[in-house]
Amino acid sequence: MSAQLIKNLQDQLSSIHDAGTFKAERVISTSQGARIQVEDQPPVLNMCANNYLGLSAHPDVIRAAHEALDRWGYGLSSVR
Repeated sequence: MSAQLIKNLQDQLSSIHDAGTFKAERVISTSQGARIQVEDQPPVLNMCANNYLGLSAHPDVIRAAHEALDRWGYGLSSVR
C-alpha cells in the first residue's frame, strides 16, 4: 500500500473515532444461540443474529444438515 493511501485510511478512521461512530466488535465466546457469552460479560440474550431462536444448535437441525450434506454435498456454484 502506498504511504498516501495509508495516511488517507488513518485519517478516515480518526474521523470515525472522533465522530463517535466507530464500532468495536465484541468477541462471542460461545456458539450462536438464543443466549451467548460475550467476552468478560455475563450471558446475554442474542437479538442481533438470524439464530435468535437458537435453532442452529438443535439436534434435529444438525441431523438434517448432515443428512443433506451426505445426500447432496456442499459447494458454491453459479452460472456464467
